Amino acid sequence: MVSTKPYLIRAIHEWCVDQGFTPYLAVRVDEHTRVPAAYVRDGQIVLNVGLEATHQLVMDNEQVTFQARFNGVAHNLLVPMENIAAIYARENGQGMAFEPQADAPTEASAGTGKATGAPPSPDDDHPPPPPPRGSHLKIVK
Repeated sequence: MVSTKPYLIRAIHEWCVDQGFTPYLAVRVDEHTRVPAAYVRDGQIVLNVGLEATHQLVMDNEQVTFQARFNGVAHNLLVPMENIAAIYARENGQGMAFEPQADAPTEASAGTGKATGAPPSPDDDHPPPPPPRGSHLKIVK
């Protein structure tokens, strides 16, 4: 049976776009994740997956792929669905977090921690904050 996770991620993404919010993905980075290594912090990265920030965005049941610019340089990104830790709106932190999967790296084994921000963009010198703690994100098993 296919997991509900990709469907929930697509739904939250659509909700963010419909509300005029910026959808962000918090991602655990491992050898299966293709993102610019210079922007990975503590084994994680936060990615803007808004329509203006991505090109050829595809969110299927196994992975999210798109092209994005980092300091003006285009990169092809690939994020396996199991590596997505959360999707949320930058503006208010509302969204959904997901429990790590059994085969995902843990803090002890991979040295991962909280996402510390997204790659800088030309119009924003400050990285966005990680989603706020509290009741804004619902953790899904």
